[in-house]
Amino acid sequence: MIWSVSWRNVWRSKTRSLVIITAITLGVFAGVYTVAFMFGWVNQRVASVINTEMSHIQIHHPEYLETYEIHDLIPNTDEIVTQISLLESVEAVSDRVIANCMVASAETGSGVQLVGVDPEKEMLVTNIHQKVIDGEYFNGVKTNPIVIGEKLAEKLKVKVRSKVVVTITEMDGTLTGGAFRVAGIYRTSNTSYDEMKAFVRADDIRRLVGLDENAGHEIAVLLNENGTEKLIAKEISEMHPNLQVLTWTQLLPEMEMLNENMNLMLYIFVGIILLALGFGIVNTMLMVILERVKELGMLMAVGMNRLRVFTMIVLETVFLSLTGGIIGIVLAVMLTAITGKTGIDLSLWAQGLNSFGYDSVIYPEIGFDSIVGVTILVIITGIISAIYPARKAIKLKPAEAIRIDM
Repeated sequence: MIWSVSWRNVWRSKTRSLVIITAITLGVFAGVYTVAFMFGWVNQRVASVINTEMSHIQIHHPEYLETYEIHDLIPNTDEIVTQISLLESVEAVSDRVIANCMVASAETGSGVQLVGVDPEKEMLVTNIHQKVIDGEYFNGVKTNPIVIGEKLAEKLKVKVRSKVVVTITEMDGTLTGGAFRVAGIYRTSNTSYDEMKAFVRADDIRRLVGLDENAGHEIAVLLNENGTEKLIAKEISEMHPNLQVLTWTQLLPEMEMLNENMNLMLYIFVGIILLALGFGIVNTMLMVILERVKELGMLMAVGMNRLRVFTMIVLETVFLSLTGGIIGIVLAVMLTAITGKTGIDLSLWAQGLNSFGYDSVIYPEIGFDSIVGVTILVIITGIISAIYPARKAIKLKPAEAIRIDM
């Protein structure tokens, strides 16, 4: 009965209740949707890191990431690729030959990281082939094709089928060079990546620097699902203890920190909003108590104990908070679902966002666990906000309260 009485009491002053419910609705809506926007933003960056730039796991010679020397090789990449491909959680594996070099056009030159790949394997591990905006991915050019980023193409002032010259150091330390023809130009959400990475066939770069046909510098591993990379990396490390096996979170620890802190950011952000709204709720409930002093005094005079009075005030506050909170969450989830499909276009700031590796079209998203967490925060806010007004109510003396004229 106390529940139904509390709910009816909420609507005794409809205008006041609607004002506070509206305030809570707007606050929760703004908080949840803003965090959904941030979740989508960060998750898109993580997806880009995994599917475009790094994959889930990378394997190198133990000293390669410290020196980036062409001599720090994995001698038998074909055997390792075959072994890793047999693991149940592995979707695809690609071995790479990597060399820092100079790429020059007729106009100018630029230092880049030249990545030699097997196009068929690489297409299963990364989505660079889907990012090609001009030309084709290693097709259309018979001899020495090269795929470069749009930013690098602009810098070199070249287009599809333009010739570029690669200057590179051989295994014996001497400089050598080779002519390549642009087969395709790609564009990702990371302009720094587009400017620094160029892709050629692994056999072409091996021939240029004098590498064995089975040698390489990097093996990229794509898994069936996110979150299993640490377990699989440990398994691969046990299989090949003489190699360095790192997950994408170890290669980019700042991304892992940002990804893990998103839930914390949600609760902090929404918590601050609810804290501010809590003062409004306290003020509203104090007004309710002052208006109902005589009524509360009569209830206690006829036998309602102080605990039931306290519970009634708390429930009224929770109902106010929960009504506004649920409406706010529902509106935020609806807008997240809509914009999660259509996207939010920030192309006006595309250049700045892409320089940090972020997409200019954001697709907000939020998980069910986050929604539950926000709902719990709303309930806690209602309970905490009710404590002071409820204490004021139970401190009333029935005899004095009844005599008060309202």
